[in-house]
Amino acid sequence: MATYNALLKLTSIFIFIASAPELCGSSNTFTIVNYCQETIWPGITHSENFSGNGFTLKPGQSAIYTAPSGWSGRIWARTGCNFDKNGNGKCQTGNCGTNINCTDPGTPPATIADFTLGEPDFYDVSLVDGFNLPLLVRAVNGTGNCSIAGCDGDFRQNCPPELAAKDNDRVIACRSACDTFDTDEYCCRGVYGSPSTCLPSNYSKIFKQACPAAYSFAHDDPTSLTTCSQADFIVTFCGSRNQTVCSNHEKQAECNLNGSKSKAYKEMPQRWWVMMLLFAYMFNLRILS
Repeated sequence: MATYNALLKLTSIFIFIASAPELCGSSNTFTIVNYCQETIWPGITHSENFSGNGFTLKPGQSAIYTAPSGWSGRIWARTGCNFDKNGNGKCQTGNCGTNINCTDPGTPPATIADFTLGEPDFYDVSLVDGFNLPLLVRAVNGTGNCSIAGCDGDFRQNCPPELAAKDNDRVIACRSACDTFDTDEYCCRGVYGSPSTCLPSNYSKIFKQACPAAYSFAHDDPTSLTTCSQADFIVTFCGSRNQTVCSNHEKQAECNLNGSKSKAYKEMPQRWWVMMLLFAYMFNLRILS
């Protein structure tokens, strides 16, 4: 009888451990990948307080960021950064304070990925603050539209000269017309602050032509905003829509190519490990008895 009670208690503990992740609420995993030929410093900020994360990604590296349920914020890449051993410094584009961990919103020009997580999740890639690197957002394991948002072409090569941000005659980013000229018409403010009066400019049309799946100005085509339910996201810098990109989802690598998913490798889920341990324990008890 004592052996049975011990086994019953142990079984309850195992079941609780196996179900713990579900009891703690849902979260979204972001796999951030750098396919650029240069080192970047991704910035992540919350939409309400702008405090957030920052880290270094060398060419070919990736990192995982887990956002809690209901998170709303933005992800972008900083370029040309110089941080000391204490993480203090600044960047040529996308600066977000004086530390590697962002304390301010990203400074234009920068290509921005915006997210509002809920049911469903909303996401888009915005060129409203300009362009510094190609950026794509893929949703994986979700349901709904879940299409790829962003721009995989390097718009810096076709940036109008009056919008170009340069470093030693090298174009490092393309500024928006609002950032460059600071007028109500280009910035969609004042009498131009509504969708009926904020119309695409010649400059935003150039952005839109190069990046049709991204916002080109404040009141751009609503189809640039994408929805997907219960998804994880792959945020790729300098990647291609046709490129195989892998993300980590529940200890499983999901690889995405042309919208299709394949399993690169699969770790055994936690609950199966728990059941195997429980089976082994019961088998040992049977032998000992």
